[in-house]
Amino acid sequence: MRICIFGAGAIGGLMAAKLAAKGDAEVTVIARGPHLAAMQSKGLTLRSEGQEITVYPRCVGTAEEAGPQDYVVVTLKAHSLPGAAKQMQPLLGPETAVVSAVNGIPWWYFHKLPGPHEDRRVESVDPGGVVSVLLPPERAIGCIVYPAAEVPEPGVIEHTYGDRFTLGEPSGERTPRIAALSEALIAAGFKAPVRPKIRDEIWVKLWGNLAFNPISSLTTQTLDVLTGDEGTRGIARAMMLEAQEVGTKLGVRFGIDVDKRIAGAAEVGAHKTSMLQDLERGRPMEIDALLGVVVELAELVGVEVPTCRTVLALVRARGRAAGCY
Repeated sequence: MRICIFGAGAIGGLMAAKLAAKGDAEVTVIARGPHLAAMQSKGLTLRSEGQEITVYPRCVGTAEEAGPQDYVVVTLKAHSLPGAAKQMQPLLGPETAVVSAVNGIPWWYFHKLPGPHEDRRVESVDPGGVVSVLLPPERAIGCIVYPAAEVPEPGVIEHTYGDRFTLGEPSGERTPRIAALSEALIAAGFKAPVRPKIRDEIWVKLWGNLAFNPISSLTTQTLDVLTGDEGTRGIARAMMLEAQEVGTKLGVRFGIDVDKRIAGAAEVGAHKTSMLQDLERGRPMEIDALLGVVVELAELVGVEVPTCRTVLALVRARGRAAGCY
């Protein structure tokens, strides 16, 4: 089995290290800069649960060097995907699956989703349809990322918590390709359940991210503060209830209530959201994939989302002022 990790930062590096340590798959990592140089010269080091291992997957800088793969696991930020999709073409053989381990609503969301919106394009994450053309939805396997990790120095992954990557076909089927991927991830030490309704789980994860990520970038506060303060908690709750109505109109079933989801965010503690980290580092923020897309889908299904619209306008302005949008 040939598995390529495209964009091997913290999460991609975690996956690559454990797959390579198991040794059953041919793992290729595509990275760049000092991180790539360090992995090529010293290997990829993973620190997890008080242990440290170093593995030596194939590490390259371009898709041309990697060649066609069985699975391409995409661990980029959503806004990077339109530009990266063209670079990924040499990785794609006739049967290559693209595993979208990307936050937010994915470009393939309406593929094989029965109903009036089947095969509709999501402009917020697939502007002009470029991603769907280069990475046809037929190739897509959904993947929801739960672990947390970081790159403290080039070539090193620090795994802090979590070991689950939930998988799902857009059709809901348990296909041979998704069963094989699940088995490979489980053998490497992850939890990798295959869900028939992957979109339900996408929304439950998005539910917190669409609120707390933007609010954190506006306030520069960590999750413990945002969930503990009556004002910011109330704004987040209002956004989440609006989004829940959108998701429900699209056929999503929310398995927990809004207050339990907020409590889950609070349990993370004094954590800076990814959007706040990007703002502080001057990097593009995932505004459209996490919140812009909710407003787009609200218009599609005729739901009013005034709180989400207001926060979206504010965080876009914040991003533009900081050069991060």
